[in-house]
Amino acid sequence: MEYTWKDHTFAVCACGESRYLAECIRSLMRQTVRSRIILCTSTPNKMIEKLSEENGLQLYIRHGESGMAPDWNFAYEMSDTPLVTLAHQDDIYEPLFLEETLARIRTERKPLIAFTDYFELRGDRRVYADGNRNLRIKEWMLLPLRRASLAESRFVRRRILSLGSPVCCPSVTYVKEALPEKIFQPHFQADLDWQAWERLSRLTGSFCYIPKALMGHRIHRESATTRVIGAHRNRSQEDLEMFRAFWPEGIARVLNHFYAAGQDQNDL
Repeated sequence: MEYTWKDHTFAVCACGESRYLAECIRSLMRQTVRSRIILCTSTPNKMIEKLSEENGLQLYIRHGESGMAPDWNFAYEMSDTPLVTLAHQDDIYEPLFLEETLARIRTERKPLIAFTDYFELRGDRRVYADGNRNLRIKEWMLLPLRRASLAESRFVRRRILSLGSPVCCPSVTYVKEALPEKIFQPHFQADLDWQAWERLSRLTGSFCYIPKALMGHRIHRESATTRVIGAHRNRSQEDLEMFRAFWPEGIARVLNHFYAAGQDQNDL
């Protein structure tokens, strides 16, 4: 299908009072191909409401206890276009993000998701793969998906995910008509996205990979990623559960041991 900008929504998942939310919105409004932008939150406040009004963005409020899985599923549901990118409030998107994403999706017969490489934002610095071991490893893991024929392979997708999650969640654009109504499972906290990719990897279709760093994922002490890694006591247990989805128990435990060491690079 020839998807266009009319078929896409950026759903910004806003929580609390992030000092970076305005910058995230600005980056979405500076796309070379403009599409719809909405704000979604379960923690409404004056700051979010003000940014919504100032930028002319529809604000959707989810009632009930705040949580990543229900919040992300809500944003996904509120997006009434065939394509949706769940933008995280602390992150930024390069001007060509949507243009490149749409171009890549159009090349596949049955796309499931599309995603890009990314750089990290650490303070005022942009850190790319050539200066970060974790980012470099993730790019290596994703090399097979540069071939369109392998992007369709369920076996290849699952082998990649069996060694960890190299897919950057806020870079992912979802093709809703090919996917379940709810993407994320509340059972998971730290590995919410990895668990989602594992489920989607079982489906028939393509993981459309764009090997360009087209968005910036911010690493700071208040970010959801850092809070979860630092405070979620069951992180290692979730990792082990994910490895068990691909490997026998013994191999899963060995992989989990080495995987835990890689989380240290998310520290400041």
